[in-house]
Amino acid sequence: MHFDPQSLLDAARRDTGLDDFGDPSFREGLVALAEALDADGGLGEAGRFALRAQIVGYLAERLRIEDWYRRHPEIGAESIVAPIVVTGLPRTGTTALSNLLARDPEARSLRYWESTRPTPPPEAATQETDPRIAEADAALAGMKAVAPDLAKMHDDTGSSPTENQDLLGQHFRTQHFEGMADVPSYVAWWLRCDMAPAYRHHARVLRLLQWRCPPRRWNLKNPPDVFFLDAMTGVYPDARLVWTHRDPTRVLPSVCSLIATVRSIFCPTVDRQRLGREQLALWSEGMRRAIAFRERAGDAMFADVLMSDLMVRPIETVARVYERFGLVLGSEAERRMRAWLQANPQGKHGAHRYTFEEFGLDRSEVRREFRFYTDRFRIPLEN
Repeated sequence: MHFDPQSLLDAARRDTGLDDFGDPSFREGLVALAEALDADGGLGEAGRFALRAQIVGYLAERLRIEDWYRRHPEIGAESIVAPIVVTGLPRTGTTALSNLLARDPEARSLRYWESTRPTPPPEAATQETDPRIAEADAALAGMKAVAPDLAKMHDDTGSSPTENQDLLGQHFRTQHFEGMADVPSYVAWWLRCDMAPAYRHHARVLRLLQWRCPPRRWNLKNPPDVFFLDAMTGVYPDARLVWTHRDPTRVLPSVCSLIATVRSIFCPTVDRQRLGREQLALWSEGMRRAIAFRERAGDAMFADVLMSDLMVRPIETVARVYERFGLVLGSEAERRMRAWLQANPQGKHGAHRYTFEEFGLDRSEVRREFRFYTDRFRIPLEN
């Protein structure tokens, strides 16, 4: 089973009966990904089948999105105003923070079920009962059945707020594919690509999602946005960026453990030692790019959150973020946030265990590699 781009495009056309994929710049990423997967993605037979289905699904959604815009051109008049975007190193509390922000009834998050299948666009009256929620829950349950440790690391549900990865994946410019396959050549291409078209597609999908389903104040999250803040803020110039922080010596082995666990669903073997080296180089580059952007753009659009503060004083931390951006944390939002915290204590599904050694990492080396970052933000170092 090969990842021939033309066969993937043809399959999406057959599945939908549609032919307009929109902005053709997505094809460059599709070709780069297909070549990486066919060269040596490390996939087993089941993994190739699953990833091929996902790629065809992304292409089919592109076709359906363009069809909705063709039939309802008024969607293009929707505005995305001052979204909050949670970013930073992964495993720094971005998921917990985005779940808290998602409790605010005056705001809206990108939910897992509508991220994977944004068409037909959700409607306010049925957004809590949409059958895609149950389908997403079943898909997640299937992944956790294959990889039981996954729930300890990232306990998603079909209705959970999720990352921007699927929407950027529909334009084939996302780090997301690295989590499923061994594709270093694609990651190298992604790091030097122009991400502006992918973020324009992202905004196009958000306009579709909010069209029949307000509110229109978005809470988003995506750690890999740190690599391309210029491109992202070019599309969302009034974005409010929440940068979460944690000692990188706690981040790196946890990131590697998560990727190795997910990748093992698709790949018979995972080279954990090489994975550790790749992630160390990747995320130190991400922090350098993000700091360089911040030095150019200034601090005004940023709010900084230490994971240690978020874990100890979650409501107060969210309130400070709101205050930073001129927002008010309402009583109903706070009540819902406290209820979510009570229902989702840290370690709810057991402790996430990992070691430096299994990924070929050395604590002192990680400290040295990220000193420019930890010194810049005065991040407390953990034992």
